[in-house]
Amino acid sequence: MIIKERGRHMYLIMVSLFATALLSLILTPLIRRLAFKVGAVDNPNTRRVNKVPMPTMGGLAIFIAFSAANFFLLRKQYPTNQVWILFIAECVIITTGIIDDIYELKPKQKIMGITLAALIVYFFAHVRMTTLTVPFFGTLNLGWLSLPITVLWILAITNAINLIDGLDGLATGVSIIALFTSGLTGFFFLNVTSTFVSIMMFTLVAALIGFLPFNFHPAKIYLGDTGALFIGFMISVFSLYGLKNATFITIVIPVIILGVPITDTVYAILRRVLNKKPISQADKHHLHHRLMEMGLSHTQTVLVIYGIALIFSFISLLYPISNVVGSILLTVATLLGLELFVESIGLVGSQRRPLLNWIGKMMKKESRISNHLGKKNKNKDKHQ
Repeated sequence: MIIKERGRHMYLIMVSLFATALLSLILTPLIRRLAFKVGAVDNPNTRRVNKVPMPTMGGLAIFIAFSAANFFLLRKQYPTNQVWILFIAECVIITTGIIDDIYELKPKQKIMGITLAALIVYFFAHVRMTTLTVPFFGTLNLGWLSLPITVLWILAITNAINLIDGLDGLATGVSIIALFTSGLTGFFFLNVTSTFVSIMMFTLVAALIGFLPFNFHPAKIYLGDTGALFIGFMISVFSLYGLKNATFITIVIPVIILGVPITDTVYAILRRVLNKKPISQADKHHLHHRLMEMGLSHTQTVLVIYGIALIFSFISLLYPISNVVGSILLTVATLLGLELFVESIGLVGSQRRPLLNWIGKMMKKESRISNHLGKKNKNKDKHQ
């Protein structure tokens, strides 16, 4: 009886996910027309890759499909109060994104919208980081630091997704990979997320899959800030369900899963600081820009970054089966490999390659030592 009930439960979820993807697929062309009517259009300029005016606000189709699934198809799977509170916060994010897509908000205004949504989930849904367990040091109660850390986490992840939305299908595909991996990790490996959070992740994946055919190169519609902010906000909130009582592993896993947007954001900030430019000033040196400058086509660049996202996801799946020492070593190896990749493509700048330069010096030094020893051996052979 229990097995039969579980089977019916799983069948309902699968049908709901399919319906969500289908609804997103149907809604996207309608939102495309609406975007043209209200003026949510991305016009070509020196920073953008589109050659013709492109409708934005595509995230509205994803939001509607996702919300419909939550309220009508999967309402019995979720705590009702959590769904309503999250929905209100989502509406704040969506409204911020729509206004930005039509009128172009200033960065500070967007931050205010994201912060308001973050405060809603913090105070009313109790989605927050409250404790932090550090290996070898024990558990730290965050106390009043819980609020700023939670808000900063939401701001950082939301803006990270927004920053990588620079090529057709890029942010959508990377988000699908990140959400699917997060859902699997939470559902099968970690006891930090309840089932409803994993189901919500898979529901958002379904909505994104329905949207992707219209967003992949050559795109017919963009996510816009409506979509990028919404997706980033939801990913940050989902991850916080696992960070309520944070440990080294529960912090590292979402960071690794979101390796692509976080890496691009961190090195963009570093690049602008080193070049004495405002952090909010846009440039053409993001990961996708660098890959295209190396000769990759639009589609090839997107697929390469998908591949990088999959590598990060695979690495994240190793953490739940590793002990503390293994996790630390895995993190160090990942960071070293990442730094080598970043320096090799010149993400911070072609002249700023400290690790590669150090390796080069070590190799030259070793080569000189080898040559010196070789000459000594030759001289010995002559005397003998």
